Amino acid sequence: MAAPPLHVFVYGTLKRGGSNHHYLHDQKFLSKARSVPGYTLYQPADYPGLVIDPADQDGVTGEVWEISPACLSALDELEGVKEGLYRRIAIPLAEPHSAMAVETYLYLLPVIGHRHLGSTWRSTGHA
Repeated sequence: MAAPPLHVFVYGTLKRGGSNHHYLHDQKFLSKARSVPGYTLYQPADYPGLVIDPADQDGVTGEVWEISPACLSALDELEGVKEGLYRRIAIPLAEPHSAMAVETYLYLLPVIGHRHLGSTWRSTGHA
């Protein structure tokens, strides 16, 4: 029996046009999507960090990709999962994607003093 497909929700440099999109170049783009409210973005460096924010009413915009286990391993390394920079978590998406099981990367370091981005990451030169 084949393993179920792996779906990842990306919201920053991994999106199409982003500086790290090459990690997904041979994977399958499924859709633009938005998380449910309760998540927001901060900018700790030249990349965004998604954090849980119970006061958020908008959610975070991003893209859903179907990826291979090898790609997931590469993304975990890129995102510093072993180093404690990010943790991969299941995240609920808003309609019409609410039935889709996806994971994303939750930023784990403090965001106090960093710029609050809200729902959407716009890297320099990219929409």
